[in-house]
Amino acid sequence: MSTNNANQLALDPNETPELEGAQPASAAEAAADAQETVQAPANNTDSDADSAEGEEMDMDFGKILEEHEQKHRSEINENELVKGRVVKITDQVVVIDVGYKSEGIVPIAEFKDGDQIIIQPGDEIDVFVKQLENNEGYVELSRADAIRLQTWDQIEKAAREGNTVTGRVTDRIKGGLRVDIGGIQAFLPGSQVDVRPVRNLDSFRNKDIEVRVIKVNKKRGNIVLSRKVVLEETINVQKQQTFKDLEEGIVREGQVKNITEYGAFIDLGGIDGLLHITDMSWGRIQNPSELFKVGETIQVKILKFDRDKERVSLGYKQLIPDPWATAVERYPIGTRVKGKVASVTDYGAFIELEAGVEGLVHVTEMSWSKRVKHPSKLVAATQEVEAVVLEVDQNNRRISLGIKQIEANPWDSIADRYGIGTRVKGRVRNLTDFGAFVEIEDGIDGLVHVSDISWTKRIKHPSEALKKNQEVDAVITAIDIEGRRLSLSIKDLEPNAWDRFFDTHRLGDVVSGKVTRFANFGAFVELEDGIEGLCHVSELSEQHVDKPEDAIKVGQKTQFKILKMDREARKIGLSARAVGKDEPILDVRTYSSGDTGMAGLFEVADFNIGGGGDEAAKS
Repeated sequence: MSTNNANQLALDPNETPELEGAQPASAAEAAADAQETVQAPANNTDSDADSAEGEEMDMDFGKILEEHEQKHRSEINENELVKGRVVKITDQVVVIDVGYKSEGIVPIAEFKDGDQIIIQPGDEIDVFVKQLENNEGYVELSRADAIRLQTWDQIEKAAREGNTVTGRVTDRIKGGLRVDIGGIQAFLPGSQVDVRPVRNLDSFRNKDIEVRVIKVNKKRGNIVLSRKVVLEETINVQKQQTFKDLEEGIVREGQVKNITEYGAFIDLGGIDGLLHITDMSWGRIQNPSELFKVGETIQVKILKFDRDKERVSLGYKQLIPDPWATAVERYPIGTRVKGKVASVTDYGAFIELEAGVEGLVHVTEMSWSKRVKHPSKLVAATQEVEAVVLEVDQNNRRISLGIKQIEANPWDSIADRYGIGTRVKGRVRNLTDFGAFVEIEDGIDGLVHVSDISWTKRIKHPSEALKKNQEVDAVITAIDIEGRRLSLSIKDLEPNAWDRFFDTHRLGDVVSGKVTRFANFGAFVELEDGIEGLCHVSELSEQHVDKPEDAIKVGQKTQFKILKMDREARKIGLSARAVGKDEPILDVRTYSSGDTGMAGLFEVADFNIGGGGDEAAKS
């Protein structure tokens, strides 16, 4: 290489017009050094060297320049990480001096965060050498590859030393999560996401997390992470500190970690305490989720702490006063209160008077009528009701309420509205074997006994004469205010048929009757509707007969003479053979009890309509 060439190199360092003078400074410096080396002997006027020495100097300059380039060439190699200094920034590339004869270039996109360029001229950075000289004579560099290579080194170091690294969750994949660590994709198994199973892995998407590298294979590009290990270590540290500070009765701040049907687990700092549903509120709650949400921070009181078993029982309602402490003062007996129906049971309804205070309205205290089959017929859940305080048991946390007491007790004034003998109208509410209950007004029922339905008909069951919900008239025969009982009679609406018969007939009268049935001692004869008499077998015929059917038939109508009349016992003795005869009527009371005539018959037979002559005869 000639001296002129060297001077030209020193004067014109730019050989790449596309980058506007981006000639590597190292090459210019080398040319200047070479020029000084060649010119030094030429400027020495005291030397008498010959022209051969000058030619030798030209040859030495070329050798020196070549050695300089070779020296810098050997300092960097392809596929390695080197340091460089930012020389210039253009719209397309960033020019970086890496100490090579040519400067390097990196696409501008590798230095952008959105639209912002994150470097400036003079910054020193690490870059990766992809190619020493491309088609344009520049060193092709990569900042992204440099970062990736450094990240791998950091990951491997973290795996060796057990350090934590930070990554961002980019996606949910089969079996776990994909995590980005400085551009390197790693796998976080679902079982290693948390110390407890996580149902919704999508909630971690786009979040930065601290993880531990538990497996790495750079050759295959495999990295396995664990967040669970990091959390366990943190929890253990917190747990030790929490153990020192915990004691029963103190108030601590905690985070709601999990919610179940029976309570909520609160993280106190490495230790989970149970806040049972019964300790959440003085009032009634159906589910803990009504009060708390997962992740929420709350204040709780330590109720019980078992250090050996690491069990902590917590309370939330204990942070506010117990409303039952002053229940007696705030709810005096007889006070009218308003509340909301909290629940309905078979035996009554619970009324919420305030948060934590409920009273029970027993089914018997819902209506004066005492005929409520189920409380749900009168009240429903969430319904607003008014009631009266009947009793307060502060120790057992019980308040008895009454709804019917809101209205006046109709029995207290029944004597003012009704009297014995009063005729009333009502509805048959219920039928029993012994009678019928008739409602004459709301809350007032009266009983019509089966024997008080008819004077004349033989009624064995009320359903023979009455139907449920039938409107009937009756007469009040008895009033028991203390026992809340009212006796009614339907038959007393009409005159007593027996009294009428006894008033209009005398001994010896001849009456007409129809044989209705037989007994072994005689025949029963219907004289009027509901009025029966008995004709003894000995009085059926002039002739002696052993059986009544030998002298007369059922349904046969004939005349009879009255031999006996007993108003109190409602008994009438008849004789068929005495009709048409003027024989005196004997007083049956003169007969002995063993006589088989009428006197003996009256002692063994009760043959009035209400007494059941057949049954008496059989006895």
